[in-house]
Amino acid sequence: MERIIYRELKSTPQLWGLIVVLGAFIAAAAAVVLYIEHHGHIVTGMNNQIVWGVPHVFAIFLIVAASGALNVSSIGSVFGKKAYKPTARLSSLLAMSLLMGGLAVLVLDLGRPDRLIVAMTKYNFKSIFAWNVLLYTGFLGIVAVYLYAQMARGVHAVALKTAGLAAFLWRLALTTGTGSIFGWLVARQAYDAAIMAPMFIAMSFSFGLAMFMLVMIGTCTITGRRYGPKIRTRQARLLGIFVAVVLYFTAVQHLTNIYATEHHGVERFILLEGGIYTALFWIGQIFLGGIVPLALLFHPKLDVKRSLVILAALLVVMGGLIQLYIIVIGGQAYPLEIFPGYEVSSSFSDGVVNSYTPTALEFILGFGGVALALLITSLGMKFLRILPTNLSDANVSREEMGDS
Repeated sequence: MERIIYRELKSTPQLWGLIVVLGAFIAAAAAVVLYIEHHGHIVTGMNNQIVWGVPHVFAIFLIVAASGALNVSSIGSVFGKKAYKPTARLSSLLAMSLLMGGLAVLVLDLGRPDRLIVAMTKYNFKSIFAWNVLLYTGFLGIVAVYLYAQMARGVHAVALKTAGLAAFLWRLALTTGTGSIFGWLVARQAYDAAIMAPMFIAMSFSFGLAMFMLVMIGTCTITGRRYGPKIRTRQARLLGIFVAVVLYFTAVQHLTNIYATEHHGVERFILLEGGIYTALFWIGQIFLGGIVPLALLFHPKLDVKRSLVILAALLVVMGGLIQLYIIVIGGQAYPLEIFPGYEVSSSFSDGVVNSYTPTALEFILGFGGVALALLITSLGMKFLRILPTNLSDANVSREEMGDS
């Protein structure tokens, strides 16, 4: 076994080229923010019925993935798995970066970002949104302390484990709060379910680890650093388990709704008669985002097929965005049940499926948030000692890698 040595990323044309590309995405997103703020949300696909659009899908995905990206760090320090400890710093940095990228999209899509000051100074503790402001800021602070404890010399093992445990518990609370936004929204038939909180936790495990593996593989490819196939395979198998758990919770969610008569309408809409939402659910979320990654991640030759891991992680990310698109936008598209048991019709779209067509502006803003998260991560690795110089299988004990 060799000693684990952390070093900053060297300045290479590939690294600076990546930073320039990410900067271009961020600049385009900034231009979109100014354009939407000047002309109003009428230039987007959002309307009075669909008030949360594609930018919110990206924002929620990044926030949920931020919680899950901390998994690698938590498994290493809290649960004592040596195979995950060398990448714990990157896990913590990526978690903070993803959260900042998601919050940037969320705030800039409001049209009046300055009104955030009101939300930060006037708290309505009956609102889950107010609780989430505290959860997000607390997460950044706790993970920053946790990352410092990992990087500083002379930090006692008990202090490091305590910081890791605090970050682990806080991230569970954060994802619970995000899922509760939908679980407590009783006015929407597609949202009103207690299972939303644990399902979002499972989603965070899957989305966050997929993003971590893509960043890890991409960084090692650009910089030429070793990423042992056994370590990579071990993390990929774990990702497969998380994908299976998300599929399980999805099945439980819909089976539970089918059991309740009041949810029969929305379930028929999502599963059978929803048009684009039904197609996205079965083809995008279940098949491409769930079943195919499972087959790839449990492939017997996964340890020598890095391309399978990359493809599976990309499909998990795509499936996650589609799943949130169905939850966020599909849930708004289904008409409100203002008078349960009665058929309602008026000139204000009552009783009809709400239409929504996303625009390129919304996608640019969403990808700008992803680019911001990746830029923060890249600069963090460039100027801080985040990534090991050699993450080969030889640097992890035989017992941890399952060779004994």
